[in-house]
Amino acid sequence: MDTKALRYFHEVAKLQSFTLAAQQLGVAQPAVSMAIRKLESELNLSLFHRQDRKITLTDEGRRLLPHAERILTALTDAEHEMDELRGLGTGEVRVGIPSMLGSYYFPPILMAFRHRHPSLNLSVIEAGTWQLRQMLEAGELDLAVIVSEFLPPELEARVFLTEEMRVTVAKDHPFAGRQSIDPQTFFDQELVMFQEGYFHRKIVDRLAREAGRTPNIVFQTNLIPLIKSIVKQGFGISTLLKLAVDGEPDLVSIPFSEPVWLELSIAWRRGSYLSRANTAFVNFLLDA
Repeated sequence: MDTKALRYFHEVAKLQSFTLAAQQLGVAQPAVSMAIRKLESELNLSLFHRQDRKITLTDEGRRLLPHAERILTALTDAEHEMDELRGLGTGEVRVGIPSMLGSYYFPPILMAFRHRHPSLNLSVIEAGTWQLRQMLEAGELDLAVIVSEFLPPELEARVFLTEEMRVTVAKDHPFAGRQSIDPQTFFDQELVMFQEGYFHRKIVDRLAREAGRTPNIVFQTNLIPLIKSIVKQGFGISTLLKLAVDGEPDLVSIPFSEPVWLELSIAWRRGSYLSRANTAFVNFLLDA
């Protein structure tokens, strides 16, 4: 089975488009179509439904997809390891970071790592926890920051930070003088939240389930400055990591009555090859 055809098949399945897959792969669209048809002929199976310009996987295509992902991931790992044995390239770290940490915790670490290892390239993707996990499992990232609570068995991880998630209110909010806030009181309020797929939202959803409440979310945004601005103006309250609120004179962070502590881990695919560049980044992060 031709690995190039498998790569083309994987891109078409992911993007549900021959045209977009060709653009992503940097090849002509007919080349993708021909490679897929040749693969289907070799397998004597149809891998895609092609109806009204809509591309979807057949049952056979869905069965092939996880095998293709494993083969392509193993091939990438092998290429990286052989490159290192030959001493080729300068090395690259592809790491995914949730936006709250990307804005407030990681910038000095990334700069310090780059200063210590100037020959290594850093590629940083900022996205929600769920998207980062999917990208990591698909081999699109080498490393990603994951909340330990949501770590699947397919990933291996090391804890590098324990941080408290706190209720965040304006300095003139009635809650501002409280020592702590219980979940029931919190869920009585209008809330400003991240969208689904971010660990911030997953934690709040878990607290709501445990309290038997439905969150009254009036604003949803993944932009931390916008969340802060809305809270400062008194249009809702939120939850943010303590490190994201420190140094904000117009905001007050208050612990929950039962403090919510998050263990943040740097994760990679279990059993995959971790290059010297990525190993250097993990060790640097754990020592920071």
